[in-house]
Amino acid sequence: MVNSEHMKFRSLINIFTIFIWLCFGELSATAGIVTDQLGRKVLVPKNPQRVISLAPNITEIIFALDSERLLKGVTLHCDFPAEAKLLPRVGSYVGLDLEKIVSLKPDLCIAIKDGNPKQVVDRLESFGIPVYAVDPRNLDSVMETILSIGSLLGADKRADILVKNMRSRIKHVAELVAATFHRPGVFFQIGAAPVVSVGTLTYIHELILLAGGTNVTAGETPYPRFSREQLIALSPDVVIITSMTRIDAFDQVLAEWNRWPQIQAVRNKQIYMADSDLFDRPSPRLVDGLEALVKLIHPELFGNKK
Repeated sequence: MVNSEHMKFRSLINIFTIFIWLCFGELSATAGIVTDQLGRKVLVPKNPQRVISLAPNITEIIFALDSERLLKGVTLHCDFPAEAKLLPRVGSYVGLDLEKIVSLKPDLCIAIKDGNPKQVVDRLESFGIPVYAVDPRNLDSVMETILSIGSLLGADKRADILVKNMRSRIKHVAELVAATFHRPGVFFQIGAAPVVSVGTLTYIHELILLAGGTNVTAGETPYPRFSREQLIALSPDVVIITSMTRIDAFDQVLAEWNRWPQIQAVRNKQIYMADSDLFDRPSPRLVDGLEALVKLIHPELFGNKK
């Protein structure tokens, strides 16, 4: 009960403070209240100068918006583009270093719902650091995220150009795929031991469909596991293997698949390796992943024989 009353008191103080600032015109001149993608009201500066990205996809978006000059900190796995590796690290996106973030004196942090711990976000806000949260779930919401971040960082025009380019490339893929009625069965492998694939509620499922394939592991489980017997029963036409950090790791997984010649993809030698970063980060590079995928699923559309 004490904690509840304390929280109510703090909320009233915050509301009163914002009201006073509004009355004197200070807030309207320097900041604004925006609604983030989680429906939260966030008080952010109109022209943030010290931004910290709390996830790799956010870092990629900020660089794609040509706003990297504002970045003062990123997470350990922010490795694209290469320049991102030179920025101060604030922990992993699931294990954020609160003290490091505070020491960098950000005037805005941009977080992602799927990964960043809520308790860390709450602590940052308790220190007066605004945190804008995004929640991209598919290609459309990735583009909405780009536009939102562009608006926050004063990069609206660049965001519009970037999104228009993405939509144009997606449309081009759709037009290519429309030229064929064949929809090969695709098994997209993201883990080797155990064998893990992707269900319906994933970016990769959407990309498979857009690239003119059928996801043979579609279903409610986001990342289902499969036994050898199940793989043989599925007998996909195309197998795409990702998340292999070393070429010899891919070779080992490929050798395992080649033990099952009764699988269509094995017989037709349609087992490929792909860069995981193009598929599991909700960033502009998802369109790169889509374009790479259609070439693997439908090589005949590009004059290549299967």
